[in-house]
Amino acid sequence: MRVGREVEEVLRAGERPLEYVRRLAREKAEAVQRDGDEIVLGADTIVVAGDTVLEKPADAADAARMLRILSGRDHEVITGICLLNPGAEVVDTETTRVHFASLAENEIAEYVQSGEPMDKAGAYGIQGLASKFIDRIEGDYFNVVGLPVARVYRHLRTLCRQ
Repeated sequence: MRVGREVEEVLRAGERPLEYVRRLAREKAEAVQRDGDEIVLGADTIVVAGDTVLEKPADAADAARMLRILSGRDHEVITGICLLNPGAEVVDTETTRVHFASLAENEIAEYVQSGEPMDKAGAYGIQGLASKFIDRIEGDYFNVVGLPVARVYRHLRTLCRQ
C-alpha cells in the first residue's frame, strides 16, 4: 500500500452524509500515489443516527456520548468507496441499517474503558465486544465492519474488464 497525503475528515456545512462519504472516498483515492494502470481504492465509513453524523470519537467522553445516542435505536452505517485507475473512476456507497439494544450506563462505561470504541466510526465495532449490543442488521455486515467487500469486488470486476 502506498501512502499519499493526509485527507482531512471534516463534514462541510450543508453537506449530506452520502455526499460526505463519497467525497472522502474520492479524496482518499486521489491522495494515493499511483504507478501505471494500478487501481486505487479509497473508502470512508460513517454512522448516521437521525440527523447526527458520528465519526471516530475524540476521546472517552465523546465515545460515551455517541453510545448514548445509539442506545435503543436504529442508525445507518454508510461507506463511500472510490476506485480509480487512469481510464475510469467509480464512486459508490453502501448503507446498512443497524438496530442497537438499549445500553445501561455501566455497559457504556465498561465498553469505553475497553478502548475498542476509540478508532471506530460511531464508537463501536460490530466485529468486537460491541457485537453483544447489536439486535440485528439490515444489509451488508462487512459494510458495518468498514468495507462493503462484495460491492468493491463487483466494481473491480467491471474495471478489470475494461
